[in-house]
Amino acid sequence: MDEKFLITIKGTMEQRGDSDTVELMTRGNLIHKENAYYIVYKETETTGYAGCTTTVKVAEDARRVSMTRFGKNHSQLIIEKGTRHLCHYETGYGAVSLGVAADTIEHALTEQGGRLQFSYTLDSGAENFISRNLVDIAVEPLPENAE
Repeated sequence: MDEKFLITIKGTMEQRGDSDTVELMTRGNLIHKENAYYIVYKETETTGYAGCTTTVKVAEDARRVSMTRFGKNHSQLIIEKGTRHLCHYETGYGAVSLGVAADTIEHALTEQGGRLQFSYTLDSGAENFISRNLVDIAVEPLPENAE
C-alpha cells in the first residue's frame, strides 16, 4: 500500500507531577469508511516495535478511539467516553492489562487529512493510577498527493 500521508504523532505522559513528550514523524495512510477514520502506519526501530503496523481508529462522532498494534507485539487500547476498558498491552518484556479511561477525544479529520487529539488515564487494573496520556496526531497529504 502506498503511503500517501505524513503522520506526526506527539505523545505526552504525565506522571507524579512530571511529564515526558515523544514525537514521531512517519508515512502512512488515512482511510475513511463505515463511520470512522483509520490512521495506519508501520512502526520503526525508533519506537521499539519494528515490523509492527499500528492502526488508530476514531469514530466520526469522536466517542471512541482504538489503537491496535499488529505484529510481534500485539496490543490494543480502547479509549471511549464514559467507559473504562481493561486492555491488553504487549511490551518487549511481557503482557500487561491496563485500565483505560477517556478524558477527551476531538478530531477534525477529513479524507484530505486533519488532526486527532485525545487524552486518557491508565491504571494498573487494580485501579491504581499510572499516568495521564495526551496524544496529538496530525495527518497531512504528502506533496506528491496534494490536490
